Amino acid sequence: MKHTIKINLPGGIVPAGELLDILIAVQNAGVKNVRFGNRQQLLFEVEAAELEDVKNDLLISDIEYETDREDHPNIVSSYVTEDIIYNASWLKEGVYKDILDLFDYTPRLKINLADNSQTFIPFFTGNLNFISSDVSNFWYLYVRFPKTNILYCWPSLIYSEDIPGISKLIEGEILGNRGLFYDKPEIDGALLHTKIGHKHGFLLQALESPLLLPEFHLPFYEGFNRYGNSKLWLGIYRRGELFPVGFLKDICSLCIETRIGQLYTTPWKSIVIKGIEQAERTAWGVILNRHRINVRHAANELNWQVEELCDEGLGLKRQLVKDFEEADIRTYRLCFAVKTKPKSGLFGSVIINKQRTGKAGEIFEIMHTRDFNPNSKDFVIFKRDILKQDISPNLIKLCDQFYELQNTEGSKSKTSVIESETEGGEATVYQCKNCLTIYDEDYGDELNNIASGTRFDAIPYYRCPTCDSPGHDFILQTRPSASA
Repeated sequence: MKHTIKINLPGGIVPAGELLDILIAVQNAGVKNVRFGNRQQLLFEVEAAELEDVKNDLLISDIEYETDREDHPNIVSSYVTEDIIYNASWLKEGVYKDILDLFDYTPRLKINLADNSQTFIPFFTGNLNFISSDVSNFWYLYVRFPKTNILYCWPSLIYSEDIPGISKLIEGEILGNRGLFYDKPEIDGALLHTKIGHKHGFLLQALESPLLLPEFHLPFYEGFNRYGNSKLWLGIYRRGELFPVGFLKDICSLCIETRIGQLYTTPWKSIVIKGIEQAERTAWGVILNRHRINVRHAANELNWQVEELCDEGLGLKRQLVKDFEEADIRTYRLCFAVKTKPKSGLFGSVIINKQRTGKAGEIFEIMHTRDFNPNSKDFVIFKRDILKQDISPNLIKLCDQFYELQNTEGSKSKTSVIESETEGGEATVYQCKNCLTIYDEDYGDELNNIASGTRFDAIPYYRCPTCDSPGHDFILQTRPSASA
C-alpha cells in the first residue's frame, strides 16, 4: 500500500535548500520520483513501511505536509511569471512575499494571487481569487464558492496587506455556513459581503472599472530562455509528470552553488529556474545530459491540464496529443483540460469531461468556454455522450470551429492591415529553423531588448529568445497571413 504526501509551496516558491532537505528525506524513503501539482505543490507516493520515517525526517526539517488528504490547498501565485514572461506595473517580488508572509493561518479554501496582465496562471481556479488592478497595491476579489462555478465580484478593491485578513474572515463565514455558501446551485454573494462588512477595518478602494480578461496566450515555458540583459531562465516539463529525485537534487545543489536562492513551480506541473548566468549554462546542460532530460517538447503538448495523480487522465491526454500530432492540428491560443472526477476545477478553454461508464465503455462530453478564454467560467456544451475513440475527431472539429470564429471576428478589423501589407509586396519575417520562433522587424524582440522597427541584419550576435539558436539559423519567410 502506498500513501500520498503533499507539501505546499506557497506561491509556487521554494528555497533551493528547503527543497533539497525534502528530496533527501524522500530519497531516504526509497522514493525515485516526485511530481508538481496544478496548485504549484509537491506530491510523492511512499510505501507504508517507509511512511513514519519520511514523516519524521520532514518534521526534523520543519516541513509541513499532509498525508492522503487535501484539507489545506496551496496558495497559487503568478510570481513565477515576474520578469521572465510578464512585467507587471507594480506587482513585484516584494509585494508577493509580503502578502504570503502575512498569512498567520493555513487556508482551507483555495487562494489565487494573479497579475491581471498575464495568462500563465489561472484567475478563477481558486475559491478566493485576488487579481491585481491598475491601482497600485489594490486587488479585485472574485469569490468562487466551493464546489461551484458561481463567481461573486467583491464590490470594492482589496489592499495588498489586507488579503490574508479578509481571506481568513471569508473562509470562516463560508465554512461556518455551508448551508448558504458551500456546494449549492444558487448562492447569494451579496449576503456573504454583508456578513463580512461589519467585521473589519480594512483599507478599501471603490471599484470603479470592471476587470477585463486579457486575451489568452500560453507562453512557451520550457527550455533555456533569455531575459533582462544577460540572464537565462530554464523551464522543465515532464511528459509523464515524474521528476527524478536525483535530478532535482542536482538542480538544488547547482542553485546553491551558483547562489540562485529559489525555484518556482507552475500550474502546468513544471518548474522554472530564474537567474542563470550565461557563463553557467554549460553546468546546467551537464545536469540535463546526465539525467537525459528533454526540454524540446512540442508546444501542443504543453497546453494541457490533468488532475493530480490521475493515470487515467494522463493516458487520455497522451493519446489525444498523439492524435493531434498525427492530424497536424493547430492549437495556438487554446488549452485543454481532462476531467475524470466531478468538480475538480481544472483550467481550460476546452474541457474533456468523463460523464459515466456505460455498457459500451466510458462516456464523455466536450465543453468549451463561450469565448474560448480559459479564465471564463461560462461553459458551452459542444458534444455529449461520446465514446473515448470519438473524442479526437470531435476535438479536431471544435478546433476548426475556433479558428473559423477567429477569422470571422477578425476579418473586418484586419482587412486594412492585410491590404497595406500586400499592396507593396509580401511582408517578410525571420523564422528560427529549430523552434520556429519568429523575429518580426515591425515588433522587434522585447525579451532581448530590441526595439520595434529594428532590421534583423542590423543586430549583431542575435540569439533566439526561445531556444538560443544563433542568428544564422533564422530563415527569411513570408509573414503568415492574419488568419493563420
